[in-house]
Amino acid sequence: MSSGDFCPRCGDPVPEREEPLPGMPRDRDAVLCDSCYFEDFDLVDAPERIEVRVCAQCGAIHKGNRWVDVGAKDYTDVAIEEVTEALGVHLQAEDVRWGVEPEQVDQNTIRMHCTFSGFVRDTHVEETVMVPVMISRQTCKRCGRIAGGYYSSIVQIRAEDREPTKEEAERAVEIAESYIAEREATGDRNAFISEITDSGEGPNIKISTNQMGGGVAKHVVRELGGSFEEYPTLVTEDGDGNEVYRVTYAVRLPKFTPGDVIDPEDDGGPVLVRSVRGNLKGVRITDGTEYEARFEEGDAPEARRLGTVEDAEETTVVTVEDENAVQVLDPETFESKTIARPTYFDEDAATTPVLKSRAGLHILPEEAVEKSDE
Repeated sequence: MSSGDFCPRCGDPVPEREEPLPGMPRDRDAVLCDSCYFEDFDLVDAPERIEVRVCAQCGAIHKGNRWVDVGAKDYTDVAIEEVTEALGVHLQAEDVRWGVEPEQVDQNTIRMHCTFSGFVRDTHVEETVMVPVMISRQTCKRCGRIAGGYYSSIVQIRAEDREPTKEEAERAVEIAESYIAEREATGDRNAFISEITDSGEGPNIKISTNQMGGGVAKHVVRELGGSFEEYPTLVTEDGDGNEVYRVTYAVRLPKFTPGDVIDPEDDGGPVLVRSVRGNLKGVRITDGTEYEARFEEGDAPEARRLGTVEDAEETTVVTVEDENAVQVLDPETFESKTIARPTYFDEDAATTPVLKSRAGLHILPEEAVEKSDE
């Protein structure tokens, strides 16, 4: 623009301004004088109102096309963020400064008083706008599914030829809850347990997705031993015609548990079970040597259960005969009996825990019995 041009609206002279560089857009209002320019000038472009969709159950907010966990007890910060994203500042403004002062009108309404200032055409301008933010309480997809009992997989906790112990059942549920909680902590809103029931034979855990059901089953087996199998059932088709399956993960805990005393069919003598992770491991209670089931025997060998460490009774040590034998009192008849002396037996002990079973009388490790009493 050259010197001597006049404002097309009022006829006043317009100061000379720099021409835009080649290829840059031309400001159509550049021909106006400052007075006419600022008559229609808006420093801030603000919406009349903003609606924030909030889940009344979990507190998540809806952003874009998805629900997002924010962990907020009140939504003032959320309202400030939404208003900040919605406001637009004039492109010609320089050195812009702004501030927001929220006013809580009621539980579902926050008035956002926004003050902006900056320089346009070397002139200081300031503008204040008020944007009401309405909190719309709804139910997110996740909470709706939980309320409706939705699930895609079931993890069944069972045991081989027995019922899971109370400790096993409780631990399996803890493992499931911990696994799902870890997934939730990463922001996975598809992670939830919809129901846990007791079938009488063990817990049934209904989980949101098949992938997470498989993850829970793997973690349970990894800690408690045993194995699991998958049984898919076709339930429906999705909108694209893909088959949707619900999967049952049948976890089968081992036949024996740590603390059991068993008699394998190998003529090596009874074994105190210490671990059932992978293959069964323990210690021979006749001599104290380590025992490990062979790979071909699977989770556990063919064996009969003689009792557990909880069945142990404290009895008097009469005398140590030699490195292989010790004489103790029978806890039932109080007769003196010579029995095998395992390497873990303390020769200076006045008493020792023993287990009397169909296989005879055997000394158990002191620490194993003490652990069972805890």
